[in-house]
Amino acid sequence: MSRPRTKKFEFGKGIYYFNIRKGFNNNITIKRIEKKTAVDAYRSYLKTQPENCNWLGKWDGKKFTEDNFDKVVETL
Repeated sequence: MSRPRTKKFEFGKGIYYFNIRKGFNNNITIKRIEKKTAVDAYRSYLKTQPENCNWLGKWDGKKFTEDNFDKVVETL
């Protein structure tokens, strides 16, 4: 029996992403289109479960840019 794919979607250009770890080997990828809403959503997860949050950044089609959360917050 073959293994299922880990990601069932494609990353969209210009969209902000972050991961939330929910247990062993279970990551939830959350996306937000606007920078402010992405930062607000990530901050709310940081309040409740800071050890399980991972900021990925803005996807440009090849790699993640704006991947340092502290610098992103400064630019708001």
